[in-house]
Amino acid sequence: MSADAFDRLHPAVQHHIVNSLGWSSLRPTQLAAIAPIQEDRHCILLAPTAGGKTEAAVFPILSRILNEGWRDLSILYVCPIRALLNNLEPRLVHYFSLVGRRVGIWHGDVSSSAKQRTLRDPPDLLLTTPESLEGMLISTDERRRDLLRNLRVVVVDELHAFCGDDRGWHVRCLIQRLSNLAGRRLQIIGLTATVANPGILMEWLAYSAPAEVIGESVANTDADVTVDYVGSLENAATVISRLHQGEKRLVFCDSRSKVEELSAMLRGFGVRTFVSHSSLSIDERRQAEKAFAEESNCVIVATSTLELGIDVGDLDRVIQIDAPSSVSSFLQRMGRTGRRANTKRNCLFLATDDEGFILAAAIARLWREGYVESISAPGQPLHILAQQALATVLHNGAIPAGSLMNLLCQLFPEIPVEIIDGTLGYMTDRKILWDDDGVIGMGSEGEESFGRRNFEEVISTFDSPLQMTVLYGQKEIGTIDPMSIRPRQESSPVLILAGRYWRVVAQDWDSRIVWVEPSDDIGKAAWLGSSRAISFDICRMIHTVLAERDTPVTLSNRGRSKLDELAGAFLFLLPDKTVMVSESPGEWRWWTFAGWGANLVLADACRQAGGAVSSFDNFSIRLKGYLDLSTLAACHIDWDIMDPETEKRLSVLAEKLKFSVCLPRSYQLNVVASRVRNVPGAREIFRLLSSTATEPDPDMQTI
Repeated sequence: MSADAFDRLHPAVQHHIVNSLGWSSLRPTQLAAIAPIQEDRHCILLAPTAGGKTEAAVFPILSRILNEGWRDLSILYVCPIRALLNNLEPRLVHYFSLVGRRVGIWHGDVSSSAKQRTLRDPPDLLLTTPESLEGMLISTDERRRDLLRNLRVVVVDELHAFCGDDRGWHVRCLIQRLSNLAGRRLQIIGLTATVANPGILMEWLAYSAPAEVIGESVANTDADVTVDYVGSLENAATVISRLHQGEKRLVFCDSRSKVEELSAMLRGFGVRTFVSHSSLSIDERRQAEKAFAEESNCVIVATSTLELGIDVGDLDRVIQIDAPSSVSSFLQRMGRTGRRANTKRNCLFLATDDEGFILAAAIARLWREGYVESISAPGQPLHILAQQALATVLHNGAIPAGSLMNLLCQLFPEIPVEIIDGTLGYMTDRKILWDDDGVIGMGSEGEESFGRRNFEEVISTFDSPLQMTVLYGQKEIGTIDPMSIRPRQESSPVLILAGRYWRVVAQDWDSRIVWVEPSDDIGKAAWLGSSRAISFDICRMIHTVLAERDTPVTLSNRGRSKLDELAGAFLFLLPDKTVMVSESPGEWRWWTFAGWGANLVLADACRQAGGAVSSFDNFSIRLKGYLDLSTLAACHIDWDIMDPETEKRLSVLAEKLKFSVCLPRSYQLNVVASRVRNVPGAREIFRLLSSTATEPDPDMQTI
């Protein structure tokens, strides 16, 4: 143990680490965090799952409490999900009790009586969620705000899980408002798994204030990873039941229905099986996680709920059905293993269809090459601006218009003043807000839209992701992104889901249901055209894996055969080139491998160049008639122009945007377009066009 760093801790904290906890040393990240945290610097701490990030933050904070004599509630510990808060509570209670300090917890499942005790006798640290914090700030019970007036530190756990969506904007705004309430700068400590841009992420969260990065931001590529192709969920259950008997296995699926289906199959094979997903009651999840943590020969099947840092004990194996959506998610899941001495991290991919297989192969190769995604907040958070305007008015009862404008400009320096002013003007025109001679209050429409259950709708910045449930009769096939089909279109579109083609026979957009029937349509590599949006980098790596027939992890014999089969359908692919292929008379397909967002933009570019786009997906754009790629490359493309067809698609998402009623139509579309359209990816594909030449083959052009 580094004596210099360890000696900076308060003597009582040092004593209990060595004697009460029995630790002979601290980990490098934990030692490195001591000085900057004690010196009141903003920090972001990086470590894999179970890497000791919580202790790295808490031990120096405890030292500050004791050295500086802090009283009342001084630390907030913010987590993305309640289950993680509940899991952390006993550990933090133990650490704080060792030095005579206390920890409390506050979220929607905590009883009113427990919250009243917290108000009467504040703990030193409070575990909570952003939504619960917002509820405290807008409450008419002034004691809830008074509880927060002595804050000094905010710890944001699983920061990457916040900052990739609108909850990141919400957390950032809350920290600034809490700082205003406390009348002091609050120290921010972010805890995260491996991300590519930790410094930029923390700089954004802290409004450009200096911050220190502690820990490694490079992905660890030392692990045993195998990709197998099993062809069905039933076959996956058979493999799991026969492999690694006597070991503790955590299996991830991408949907609750698959979790339940696979669990039932495993139980049918006599495997001791537990389940964890968000639709289960809290008690059910806790019982399953507790039993799983205490047993040795069993399986727990889970959705992403167990991807975050919830402790389920030491694991022997992680098994992934098909593939997660990102390398970061894969690292989080695999990081559950290899915690014991002389063991390695490991992951077994069991692909049930072609898409799952090729995604797993691409993610595994990206990881092996040291890639991990950068995290950034979604663009144009105008609906969060509206939410913060509502929350501020509720907090104050009424507020001078100038004060509200100044606060919103402070919270959202990225948004032009005229847009903030335009949003507030629209909200007052629509009577969502009420302007009485320069004093802003809640309007009649605001009361009507958001006033139910004491404005509970205002505390949350997000709805569930908009997905359409696909039904064949009464059987659920899966879910699709609404961008996969056009709203209220007259023709019957064909979807690819679960490795099969389905023709849409009816749509109910209000209920988010699509009814389908099997279709005889066939095409090259059925998995291509998936309704799940896939990122630009992963799609480009799929192109590389198919072109080179290689992924640098272990492939089973079935996996090798499947890769050869899929690559055989794409013999025309060349590295760093895109391909236009004639599929039938008058039908051409441009294989971009650029992802949904970029292909949405490229489809509009094709239309600007005179092309007739019939459809697009993650990997390709279909055109009616020939479009020369050299001609396309030479065109001057206005990347801001959206075709009416694109606006029609985006309007579906805009209608479902939370707080959309607070925004003019053009603002709604700007929010959605900034999140769905991947202009940088489209520009990268154009860069490939401009650097290569057209092949002479009349049925295929590679450029």
